[in-house]
Amino acid sequence: RVKLSTELSKIQTGKTIYILDEPTTGLHFEDISMLLKVLNQLVDKGNSVIVIEHNLDVIKTADWVIDLGPEGGDAGGKIIAEGTPEDIVKKFMKQSVTAKFLKPELK
Repeated sequence: RVKLSTELSKIQTGKTIYILDEPTTGLHFEDISMLLKVLNQLVDKGNSVIVIEHNLDVIKTADWVIDLGPEGGDAGGKIIAEGTPEDIVKKFMKQSVTAKFLKPELK
């Protein structure tokens, strides 16, 4: 988080790729909301943001989701589904565990 805040304080070029691994871990719900606003601002300025995340509040706001599975570790790592959150729910309910949990979040 310190690295992220330091990076965000720099002058933006609109040509940066940010890769964040589970940035919501340990955050309060209100802090997650604030983080999402900051990430959206980065995208609005022309940057790319890649987030590895299990939090459905983050997944449902993504522009594009790549769902890996079907399980973790050696039994995972394959692309199960990809698309907008709405696409994941509409097209991949049988293949994607994420789709099953994401569906009620999109209502």
